Amino acid sequence: MTPDRTTTVHLEVAEDGVGTIRLDRPPMNALDIATQDRLRELAAEITARDDVRAVVVRGGEKAFAAGADIKEMRAMDHTAMVARARGLQDAFSAVAAIPKPVVAAVTGYALGGGCELALCADVRFAADDAKLGQPEILLGLIPGAGGTQRLPRLIGPSRAKDLIFTGRTVGADEALAIGLVDRVLPAGEVFAEAHAWAARLAAGPATALRAAKEAVDTGVETDLTTGLAVERAWFAQLFATEDRAYGMRSFVEEGPGKARFWPRD
Repeated sequence: MTPDRTTTVHLEVAEDGVGTIRLDRPPMNALDIATQDRLRELAAEITARDDVRAVVVRGGEKAFAAGADIKEMRAMDHTAMVARARGLQDAFSAVAAIPKPVVAAVTGYALGGGCELALCADVRFAADDAKLGQPEILLGLIPGAGGTQRLPRLIGPSRAKDLIFTGRTVGADEALAIGLVDRVLPAGEVFAEAHAWAARLAAGPATALRAAKEAVDTGVETDLTTGLAVERAWFAQLFATEDRAYGMRSFVEEGPGKARFWPRD
């Protein structure tokens, strides 16, 4: 029987332009193949929708996502995983490639694939009792959804190796200290604060935010000269947008920080 993929992940779009990707696979939001594929589909939908201007990725109070579905993976042999590994990475990369601001609201456990999914966001807000880590080594594996690549780019190679080699979990305070998360909040405030961050950016200039994200993400993956070329091209291109004209007019006539780009009167 074909699994009903629509029940594992939901997209909820608010009037303020914030789209929330909510993992919904109790009890621990294990990321099985159906959930991975649904994440990729929703990332593509969000990318195409003009009414979604910023994104929150969240799970439940007990678990953001506690990793892959180990029972499902255990049944897979080498041949099956060779066929599946690209699809696994592509699902997470689709989230990372959403050309809009993305915040992960991490509550409870974010382990293995759950931690890798959080790494795909632009920023991470964590509950003060959250637990994060890459425990794949304890299964005789390594992270396979981007953890060996995105984690060292975020926190540095030696700190990433410590987490990946040992498989240990870190609490929210250590995660903040090493740069794995950006804010630590009481558990009951994480979703609201993540939404507020996204809503503030949803009201901003969409094309400029896309340009900023692409320029930063491209720059950290390449040399300085190439990164500067990407920045230069986007900077000039933005002079053709209505948001640029409106933003500069507002600055001159009303003062800095007064422009509200969306919805615009």
